[in-house]
Amino acid sequence: MRIRGERGSATVFALVFVGLLATVAVLGAAVAALLVGQRQAAAAADLAALAGASAVQEAAAACPAAEQIAERNRAGLSECAVSGDVVTVEVTLVVRSVFRSDVEVRARARAGPVR
Repeated sequence: MRIRGERGSATVFALVFVGLLATVAVLGAAVAALLVGQRQAAAAADLAALAGASAVQEAAAACPAAEQIAERNRAGLSECAVSGDVVTVEVTLVVRSVFRSDVEVRARARAGPVR
């Protein structure tokens, strides 16, 4: 026996459920984009620091070499410090989020000879 007042309630429940599922999917995509951006920034920083340390070993300027590698990896070199044979860099990478806003991600890396 059906009660007339509950007719169509499954449709409302399904619409609410699909809306919540879509919201979770969009938020998950936004978090995933930030995580990928962070990994890309870390990789760019690592490569830039290695390029700078390699330049120091060849008696060349470290920071221009690090900046060139950072730019090739879509990142900007925001800091570069040379202390002896050790090069420390910080890069920034602009990540476009799902919400069409730009988020700046930073990463630091250090490279030099093993003692």
